[in-house]
This record gives sequence, structure tokens and C-alpha cells, in this order.
Amino acid sequence: MMRNRSKYAVAVKKSDGQMVLNVKEYHSISEKIPLLGWPFLRGAVNLIESMIVGMGTLMYSANFVDEEPAKDDAKSAKKAAKEAAKEASAESSEGAAEPEAEKSAAFMTPAMVGLTVVLSLAVTIALFMLLPFAITSLFERVTGIESAWVSSILEGVIRIAIFIGYVALISRMEEIKRVFRYHGAEHKTINCIEHGLPLTVENARVSSKEHKRCGTSFMIFVMVISILVFSIVNLFPIYTGYSRVLKFLTRFGVRLLLLPVVAGLSYEFLRLAGRTNNRVVAVLSKPGLWMQALTTKEPDDAMLEVAIASVEAVFDWKAFLAGTAADQCAVPLEIGEYLIADDGSYTPTVTGFLNAKK
Repeated sequence: MMRNRSKYAVAVKKSDGQMVLNVKEYHSISEKIPLLGWPFLRGAVNLIESMIVGMGTLMYSANFVDEEPAKDDAKSAKKAAKEAAKEASAESSEGAAEPEAEKSAAFMTPAMVGLTVVLSLAVTIALFMLLPFAITSLFERVTGIESAWVSSILEGVIRIAIFIGYVALISRMEEIKRVFRYHGAEHKTINCIEHGLPLTVENARVSSKEHKRCGTSFMIFVMVISILVFSIVNLFPIYTGYSRVLKFLTRFGVRLLLLPVVAGLSYEFLRLAGRTNNRVVAVLSKPGLWMQALTTKEPDDAMLEVAIASVEAVFDWKAFLAGTAADQCAVPLEIGEYLIADDGSYTPTVTGFLNAKK
């Protein structure tokens, strides 16, 4: 998936080699509420919106997971005949295509995406905020040590350890390995363009799979900056009562309220890291790049082709290499779903056309 300004494109290669491209439009809430686009506020907004787009992208690509292959030639022939009949019916009757469009659209309804994002945020908060804070609170109670700096550093170290362990664990799953390889393909195509090379499979293949503006680096920044922010907060007596439960809930509640602040600071640093070669910034960016060794894997050429297709659907890299400003390199491709031919031409699909009109 590649995004450029208000458009993003999702490219998927099916098992038969056919590539499908879905171009969609997304407008940030900051366009309606300019205040949310201000520095140090836009980070939290961007995080949530990126999750919404990302979840929708994964759900769309899941539509193309093939069924189990037929066990014998007879079953294969029967299945092929059924598919041919469906295609013939769709071509001869526009009404016959509508159920397929409705099925595709219903698979990734806004309600489903919204619920998934909410559940993901809840799990993220529980795993990376509540659990480290609970362990640190238990440490304070057992040892009697209540140093603001010791507690904040311990909490931050536990949070980072849980994050690394979580990523290392899920990276052993075959499905996630494949996602991480596509992640690497996305980075390689962007690095290829940013280093002034024509966007080809050959050039992308030798480009780096790490990138400073990656979401993995953003997560590392969040965890490091949270140590500093929470250390300062811990210096102040937020709750002076005797109830341990209320003390725990109050301190954790303050952390939740400060999460947008931490996200905002992290986002601004990520933007700075992406546009400067300052040595200090480069050194501070290293942990995020190291972490990408887990979240990005080497893609094959077919994956690079998919990544290139998604870039070319929303970004005119040839104009960019010729000197045109990046924000003036949008591709005038209409919203909808397309089949990409071997020569690179786009053919709108019936389902994509109907969904786009909705």
C-alpha cells in the first residue's frame, strides 16, 4: 500500500499472476478541523488514521486469499467450469455483477474497520502500557523503591522488551513473515526513488529495506520519549491518599491522557529524522532502524512488482526525478479497482466500478 496526499493505492497479486489495484481516497479529519493538523497534535491523529487505513488494506487483500486447491483433476475442472460460468454471467448481465460488488463491499465495512481499530488500540494499551506499569508498580511495592527516575526507566525498559518479544514472536508466523516481506518491498521502492534511481525491480532490489520514516521507528520513539515524559510526571505527587487502588488508577490514567502528547512528540521527531542528515538525529534514529531488522524482510521480485504498481498508481516518480516537487507529483488516476495488464495498462473491474459509485 502506498499513500500520496489524499489518495492511496493497494496492489495485490493473485496466485494466477494477475495484479489487482484498488485506488481509494482518504481525507484526514484535520482538513475539517485545522487545529488537529498543528505540530505536536497531528501525531496522535496520524497514528489513528494510519491504523484505520492499514486495517482496511489488510481486510481488502484478504479477499484474494485462494481456496484450498482441488484434490484431483475432476474437481479442478468442475471448479474451473463454475468460475467460467460466473464470469460469462457477469459479462452478460450487469445485475448479476451487483451481488459480487455487495459481497466485496460488505467484507470491509466501516463498522468492521472501526471495531478492529478500537480492539487493536485496547490490546496495545493493555500490552504495552498497562502491563509494564503494573509490573513496575509491583516492583515498587515489593522493594519499597519509589524513585521517579528508577520507576520510569524500569517501566520503559519493560515496555521495550515486551515490544521486541512480541514482534519476534509473531514474526515466526508464516503469514506475518509474508507481510514483513511486503513491508520490506515498500521501503525498497521508496528508498529507490529518494536516492534518484528509476523505479525498476532491479534498482529496488539493491535498495535498503530500512527507512527512517517507518512506523516501527515511530513506535520506538514513542517508547523512549515516554520514559522522559513519565519521569517528569512522576516527580509530582498526583495522588496523596492512602488507597493503593486509587493511586494505581490515577497514575495510569495520567499516562493515558499523556499518550497523545507522547505520540505528538514522537511524530515530530520522526518527520525531522526523515528530512535531515544531522549526526545527532541519525544516532537517535538507529534503534528504530535496528528494530526494522525484525519488521522488514527481503522481498522477492514479484513482491517488488506489487510495491512498484502501488507507487505508480499515486505518485509520478518520473516527474519527481526530473525535479518536480513531491507534492506536485500526484497521478490523475480515478478512484476505483483495476486489473493491471503486463504492459502496465489499467482496466477497470466491474466490481470496482460499482463500489466506487457507491
